[in-house]
Amino acid sequence: MANIFHLAFKVKDIESTKAFYHGILGCALGRETAHWVDFDFFGHQLSAHVSQQLSPLDYCGKVDEVMVPIPHFGCILDHATFVRIQETLERHKIEFVVAPQTRYQGLPGEQRTMFILDYSNNPLEFKSFSRDQEVFS
Repeated sequence: MANIFHLAFKVKDIESTKAFYHGILGCALGRETAHWVDFDFFGHQLSAHVSQQLSPLDYCGKVDEVMVPIPHFGCILDHATFVRIQETLERHKIEFVVAPQTRYQGLPGEQRTMFILDYSNNPLEFKSFSRDQEVFS
């Protein structure tokens, strides 16, 4: 098996979480109980756990002159998948925290990026690099 990333995070409930990650983003469902659910998040394992103590948003990150919520998680996608996810989010009327845009245009690390909130107010970022070899540049 290839190395994959695992993230456990807080959500307000299972049903809205499944509606967002499975219903909108198309993530396959994994194991599930009344208190948590796993998703295949673009080849990585997300474990959403119900909590009554969700964290407030903090826009303390400044990246390329744009304030972004910290913490956040997401995925680096190929261009076609990025466009498909953007169109899906728009079709479902998901509001962008940071609208789809190009960051570092013409520089090493040039990328398309967009931020959204899931139904539990967790910030997610999706990225697509112009040149894959510059992910860490």
